Amino acid sequence: MSASTAVTAHSLFTDYDISLFRAGKNFRIYDKLGSHVIEVDGKRGTYFAVWAPSAKKVSVIGDFNGWNRSAHPLNARWDSSGIWEGFIEGLENGTVYKYAVDAQDGRALEKGDPYARLWETPPKTASVVWDTYYEWEDKDWMDKRGEHNAIDRPYSVYEVHLGSWKKPKGDESLSYRELATELVDYVKKMNFTHVEFLPVMEHPYFPSWGYQITGYFAPSSRFGGPQDFMYLCDKLHQAGIGIILDWVPSHFPNDAHGLADFDGTHLYDHADPRKGFHPDWKSAIFNYGRNEVRSFLISNALFWLDRYHIDGLRVDAVASMLYLDYSRKEGEWIPNQYGGNENLEAISFLREFNETVFREYPDTMTIAEESTAFSGVSRPTYVGGLGFGQKWMMGWMHDTLGYFKHDPIHRSYHHGEVTFSLVYAFSENFMLPLSHDEVVHGKGPLIDRMPGDEWQRFANMRAMYGYMFTHPGSQLLFMGGEFGQTSEWSIERGIDWSLTEFTPHASLQTFVADLNKLYRETTALFQLAYDPKGFEWIDVGDHQNSVLTYLRRGKKADDFVVVVNNFTPAPRHHYRVGVPADGTYEVLINSDEDQYGGTGNYADKTFKAVESEWNGRPYHIELTLPPLATVILKPKG
Repeated sequence: MSASTAVTAHSLFTDYDISLFRAGKNFRIYDKLGSHVIEVDGKRGTYFAVWAPSAKKVSVIGDFNGWNRSAHPLNARWDSSGIWEGFIEGLENGTVYKYAVDAQDGRALEKGDPYARLWETPPKTASVVWDTYYEWEDKDWMDKRGEHNAIDRPYSVYEVHLGSWKKPKGDESLSYRELATELVDYVKKMNFTHVEFLPVMEHPYFPSWGYQITGYFAPSSRFGGPQDFMYLCDKLHQAGIGIILDWVPSHFPNDAHGLADFDGTHLYDHADPRKGFHPDWKSAIFNYGRNEVRSFLISNALFWLDRYHIDGLRVDAVASMLYLDYSRKEGEWIPNQYGGNENLEAISFLREFNETVFREYPDTMTIAEESTAFSGVSRPTYVGGLGFGQKWMMGWMHDTLGYFKHDPIHRSYHHGEVTFSLVYAFSENFMLPLSHDEVVHGKGPLIDRMPGDEWQRFANMRAMYGYMFTHPGSQLLFMGGEFGQTSEWSIERGIDWSLTEFTPHASLQTFVADLNKLYRETTALFQLAYDPKGFEWIDVGDHQNSVLTYLRRGKKADDFVVVVNNFTPAPRHHYRVGVPADGTYEVLINSDEDQYGGTGNYADKTFKAVESEWNGRPYHIELTLPPLATVILKPKG
């Protein structure tokens, strides 16, 4: 029997599935909606199900029926759920299809499948029947995933745009399979604990960086198929590297084949543009108050954790979700029922999202990109928080880059910029980002923010990274920053790897690799990263010398390191640093060492504590502070 046979009435849904979906509580709805190759009465084919409650008619069209809207109509369920479904015998994996939707106003729409596991490679826009079966070999990682992703474990994240990390053939990007060798080897060599991928979900416009998604359940086919992306994830796990995905529940594009105007109505978004249209991105905003939309989004989050073994989700543009007046002028937004500007439906959604993720996958992580002073973003929902595991520390990023942009001769007047973050460092579980957003839109590369001659610019970069990795919290660095990329990030050009052939860049790269290694091995730098007990100022006030000294502590009373930052190019001779205990202190890392591109002139490895009060502590050590450098020390024994 051929695929031209009429649609057979068949359903994968139970009444309970439908009730959960309509209540916004069916968080595995991807097992039912979409396209699924199954057997019905011993006959193999594909079952289709799509939510389109306002449609007059829905059919499946594709190459298999000559894109004929009349050939394979789906059946509307009797229960007023708005789901259309049916089984077409003979259709297998690889079938290209769309839904032909007849709207109530007479328009004939053609839509991709919101739950499709694979899409055609853009600019083509059809969905593809595909399964997500894969033989995983990452059992060792998955069995211990909770240890890798726990809040008291190290998080040093390498942020990557897969399509532009390497472009060895001009405009052509590496495939998932190629990345599974080259990227995995590199991240392991650089000692990062996790990678974070800019959105991998299918998106029609490559220059959107993946933030305008049409295929929420499909990795982009630009680089391979679902199993190819699984292979990359598998290899990362086998190498001991965690995976964080950027996830975009804040908005979606208005492409004709996507979610917008799906059944001839504003099905996934709000009809009123004051709530449903994003002025910054010219895109549609999800209707978080619609239960079926909540099922779609939370199911999507769980799908990546389930089928792709993803370890965490970084939620994009949370601030735009929280506030009804985000980027809007007076009169362009509608207050909530209490007259405020908070989006109560989005707040409720985010809380449920986090509760569900941590209930279903307690060994994973959620991270918010949130730039406002909204309280409790990374606090549990039971105390009124949003429930995220971590939050990006945007204030630290802004203040730190602003401080390092100053000529060192003026930094004594800006000391508060580099210390202010510690005033609120423990109000949230913060991740310190130097992300892709800091090297685009005319901002230039990080190295261009650093003043002085070439030597000083690289020394400033090393000192900034030393400060970053010893500041409370976790950290994230965008690709290219680890070796001092000298041009603004471009997805067309990619990263300029030829720079690593030059000593200053190669030396900075070595420093970041060694700093990552030290961070991972030094419990005092991560065990209490979000606890005020894990940080103590030694001297916060030496603005005249632009020197910062502090302790980082682990869970054991005697587990601590001493951090000394000199943010000027002048060495500080006979500089005293108060320490809490007697003994000999050894240098764990010194960013001024010759192998990192430093002077190599101040390379003493040990310092004996003197029993004499300094900085309010019973002992002190005396050392020469290298220029523009971070030195980390630890008591021996």
